[in-house]
Amino acid sequence: MSRNLVIVESPAKAKTIEKYLGADFKVYASYGHVRDLVPKEGAVNPDEDFAMRYELIERNEKHVQAIAKAARQAEVLFLATDPDREGEAISWHVYEILKERKLLKDKPVHRVVFHEITKRAVTEAIEHPQVLSTDLINAQQARRALDYLVGFKLSPLLWKKIRRGLSAGRVQSPALRMIV
Repeated sequence: MSRNLVIVESPAKAKTIEKYLGADFKVYASYGHVRDLVPKEGAVNPDEDFAMRYELIERNEKHVQAIAKAARQAEVLFLATDPDREGEAISWHVYEILKERKLLKDKPVHRVVFHEITKRAVTEAIEHPQVLSTDLINAQQARRALDYLVGFKLSPLLWKKIRRGLSAGRVQSPALRMIV
């Protein structure tokens, strides 16, 4: 097995990036988000500092198993998901799953960010790793918590009063306006 494990979001990116990095790197795709809020009451608890309960997304379970198997054998983990808050959250969820399974003991974990899929950009990112951004992770979690606490509650009201199938959508902009 390769010494270095790189996690990206898309399988197409994985193939390209693996070619750029060479034999000492194995690149796996998460296929997007790997965990989501549990689909029942109590997924976000405002009374406990907005604690959030997550579960593995069933359709991505096989991808997580493959990542976990590769992580067992790798010496270094690089989280190379997209450079936005969703990508940061995906990296964090992968990290948390591997940590819970005790697969990261004494393994360096790096966050790498690139804005284009070119050999130069990818190799530069690997040479200059970062750490996970708590700010971006918290921003994504705050958005999910608002969607869950406000958006998911408003949608059924819209179905009753206006039309079935409508969604309250993202609520962070209206919530920010209310705070301001």
